[in-house]
Amino acid sequence: MAGRLTEGAIARAAHRLGCEVAAIRAVIDVESAGAGFLGDGRPKVLLEAHVFSRETGGYFDHSHPTLSTRHWQRDLYKGGAAEYLRVYQAAQLNGEAAMRACSWGLFQIMGFNFAECGEKSLHGFLLAMHHNEDAQLALFTGFIESASLAAPLRSRDWATFARGYNGSSYARNQYDTKLAAAYAQHKGEG
Repeated sequence: MAGRLTEGAIARAAHRLGCEVAAIRAVIDVESAGAGFLGDGRPKVLLEAHVFSRETGGYFDHSHPTLSTRHWQRDLYKGGAAEYLRVYQAAQLNGEAAMRACSWGLFQIMGFNFAECGEKSLHGFLLAMHHNEDAQLALFTGFIESASLAAPLRSRDWATFARGYNGSSYARNQYDTKLAAAYAQHKGEG
């Protein structure tokens, strides 16, 4: 299995962002249930069909409705290793758009955010996502800084953080309340 997140890396990231380790761990719990990789060593991934549609101008919406759709649909996810079949199918249609339309790793960062994470290319982003969880944490840290989300993470303003990180439908999916609960659990452990 790929390298697990190290305590040193998470402490450095928390220091860099000016937040508590528990706040970062809360994001990890909510986004990936605490693991950035599947048991077979591949990074966790979800193909977002609505993003694939956007990335391809809706070209595959009618011919491949399980891969490309105008609106987000939770029931399209297969999850776990089964999600890779959807990724491979989308990649056969348009490889770059498929990689950009996936959320990856420990923090489920969208591929189209590679530059905001500090990577010069989508390829570099994907290599980092496949490397280890410390590399995934470094991408997350870069993204949080570029998206101006360090302050709400630091102050535990979960609604503002969730809106910036997960989008405008964060409340419907209860990301803010899930983050608050996960944070409280990690604070109780310390």
